[in-house]
Amino acid sequence: MSELPSGPGESPSARLARNFSELLQGLRVQQAGVQILFAFLLAIVFTEQYPEQSLYVRGLHLVTMLCAAASSVLLIAPAVWHRILFRQQRREDILRQANRFTLAGSIFLAATMIGTVLIVAEVAVGGWAAKLIGAITAVVFAGLWFVVPAFLRHDDELR
Repeated sequence: MSELPSGPGESPSARLARNFSELLQGLRVQQAGVQILFAFLLAIVFTEQYPEQSLYVRGLHLVTMLCAAASSVLLIAPAVWHRILFRQQRREDILRQANRFTLAGSIFLAATMIGTVLIVAEVAVGGWAAKLIGAITAVVFAGLWFVVPAFLRHDDELR
């Protein structure tokens, strides 16, 4: 993978190992976050107030749960792929796919966090204020996680 940066005197094999290690470090943070959110979202169903919530809030909860599940699947997949394929000298393929899984998992993690904020806002204040809080949350996530890095990447490509 020629697009991966190398350190001075770093062999291609060492570069792949370093890049995979860095990827796994980031995944540990994201996996912990999505697992905590998933547990929180699971617990909501078993509260006394849940059946009293509107169909909208319960539907939002279900969609948010599905986003958490999708994020979990995508963020855990690189470790599973590594376990299955690492002895077959497929680290470059694993790393390429792991990067794709991580980006997709990050999108679903952002959706999970936005949905969770929106659920809490709907229960706390409801109406237009809740939707505004959800929209602001979405803009912050999209901006900091995806738009700003895309601009930085584009700037690097222009240099």
